[in-house]
This record gives sequence, C-alpha cells and structure tokens, in this order.
Amino acid sequence: MADKKKLKIKIFDKEYSLLVDNEEITKDLVHYVEGVMSETQRELPGQNAQTVAVIASLNIAYDLFLERERQKEFTVEAEERIKRIKLLIDQSQPTVSS
Repeated sequence: MADKKKLKIKIFDKEYSLLVDNEEITKDLVHYVEGVMSETQRELPGQNAQTVAVIASLNIAYDLFLERERQKEFTVEAEERIKRIKLLIDQSQPTVSS
C-alpha cells in the first residue's frame, strides 16, 4: 500500500486537510467539486453553503449513476458482440470427422 500524503485543499472557501494516495487525482477531484459547487451557487443565488453543497452532491451523484448505467449498457453490448463473434468463429471452423 502506498504511503498516504497529507494535502490541504480548499473547497468553497473552506480549507480541509486530507490524507490521500494520489495527489494529482485528488487535485482533479477538488477542481471538479469546486466547479460543480460554483455552478450550483450561480443557479441558486442566495442559498447558504450547506444547501449549495447538498444540491451539488446530488448533482455529482446523479452524474455518477448515469455513468454507471452507461457502463452497464456498454458491458451488455460488448458481451453480446463477443458471443456473436464466438458463434461466427465456431461456424467458420471446419468440423473434424473421425
């Protein structure tokens, strides 16, 4: 297991200290979350930070669920294609007579 690194981050004007495995991925995540929260705040002016954070979290969770569904559909489609390819291969192989 890799050594965890202490990283200070700032999201929505609040600092947090995290122990992370991958600093670059964590920075990308922070940038993403900050962006979703800023967009949510623009769409809901006057809302407090907690409300913005909850709505932003729901938006991120929604995106995750959509991506999971896309992945499931991709997997099903890939498995169907593999089955068809195997069937074609089996059909194209000459039968061996004894």
